[in-house]
Amino acid sequence: MSPAPAPSHPAPVVRLRGVGKTYATRVLDGIDLDLFPGEVHALVGENGAGKSTLCRILSGLTPATDGGMELNGQPYRPRSKRDGEGAGVHMVMQELNLIGTLSVAENIFLDHLPHRAGWIDFPKLYQRATEVLDRIGMRDLDPRTTVDQLGVGPQQMVEIAASLWRQCRILILDEPTAALTEPEVKQLFEQIRNLRAAGVAILYISHRLEEIRQIADRISILRDGRLVGTQPAASLTLDEIVRRMVGRELGAESFAEGRTAGAVALSVRHLRRGHQVRDVSFDAHRGEILGFAGLMGSGRTETMRAIFGADQPDAGDVFLHGNSQPSRFRSPREAVQSGLALLNEDRKAQGLFLSLGIRENLTINALHRLSGFGGWLRRSDETSVVRSWIDKLAVRCHSPDQGIVELSGGNQQKVIVARWLFRDCDILIFDEPTRGVDIGARFEIYHLLADLAAQGKAVIVVSSDLLELMSLCDRIAVMSAGRLAATFRRGEWTQDKIMAAALSEHLAPTRATAASA
Repeated sequence: MSPAPAPSHPAPVVRLRGVGKTYATRVLDGIDLDLFPGEVHALVGENGAGKSTLCRILSGLTPATDGGMELNGQPYRPRSKRDGEGAGVHMVMQELNLIGTLSVAENIFLDHLPHRAGWIDFPKLYQRATEVLDRIGMRDLDPRTTVDQLGVGPQQMVEIAASLWRQCRILILDEPTAALTEPEVKQLFEQIRNLRAAGVAILYISHRLEEIRQIADRISILRDGRLVGTQPAASLTLDEIVRRMVGRELGAESFAEGRTAGAVALSVRHLRRGHQVRDVSFDAHRGEILGFAGLMGSGRTETMRAIFGADQPDAGDVFLHGNSQPSRFRSPREAVQSGLALLNEDRKAQGLFLSLGIRENLTINALHRLSGFGGWLRRSDETSVVRSWIDKLAVRCHSPDQGIVELSGGNQQKVIVARWLFRDCDILIFDEPTRGVDIGARFEIYHLLADLAAQGKAVIVVSSDLLELMSLCDRIAVMSAGRLAATFRRGEWTQDKIMAAALSEHLAPTRATAASA
């Protein structure tokens, strides 16, 4: 791949030459990269290709092992994130870095809280936060709300807002849309275009290649820690990007062919929880994949948590396998014992044991299957199981005992998926199963989900990616403002119909007002 011609700018704002990083093994090797003011430069590659490591080096979070950097023609060696931000380099990380007990406003202006006579000027703080939130289309979010009351999607927007208000030369966005729905993505892209027009250089990491084609000026592709090349975005097709990322062809495959829905495995009737889940009823069948779509805050995740016993519902019943008596789960443990699995949307806070390794994170839900007489763990069997799942899901790691925190976000996600697949539950709920996962690994996860349905499992997939749901699912249920607005079978849905259903509860008051007038 030939180098991309330089944009029509006098000089790069940042220049990397021979940048490398070594941990136990070499993860980055000889990276040369120029980033120009007023351009969106996309960085793509499979999980573990080195994208996040390169951005951490640029932002000052991780020191390079070798190579050098220049910022505006001067040597640039940040020793910390504070150093990087002081030089005008800001990074919104894939794993959110918010303080849950503080308000939205406090998180946005954490280092620049307005003061009056030594006390925080809260009215001024909330006014500034409202202005910033309004810029990114979040005017309805109360800046006094504590962050731990928000879902992952709104938290992502708060993290982005905390960077957008600052004056910066370089903005690094690592998977900024992973938890956002289409309207929020459009709002973010509008802000990116405004920043580009203001001369800010933006380094953009995403596994959503369609987005990259929309927003990027140039694309750099990493594979196995090396730079494959850099080209103008307009000169690359999606197939070419994928082929150079993964080093192989990935065909356009269907993941919903030849399946026939069986008996009802899960029935939910009149489920309620506050304003987030309002009278939700649906059935999930064996042998099918049931998708859940909806806007941010529509109640998708809250519905699944109430079913699973992670949050206690105010009313409603859950029936399993055609039983006439409802199952009442007082905790997730009881749900798992009854054959349910839930992969959480927030892997860092709710899905991973960050102090443990791959081995423990993968097998912890099914240790009874690896225990012998007296409850002793059969270590060799455990190793065999872990290695098998590492191979099946192509988890990039040094060994089964590597710390889970050392893996890239996508590889961490694969370990959690493997955990639930190994547990072998009958009803599996996957909330954003491919968040932060590269396109090659997505195909592997899609095949696994399709295989689970073919085996007679009931599979529920919650996703912000409509194309993902339309590729995977036999039926798609659409949530709107806490209600189940519509359910479409394969062949009945279109993107327009799904979006109309997702907006239906929000538009209902407007229509009622218009009708009364």
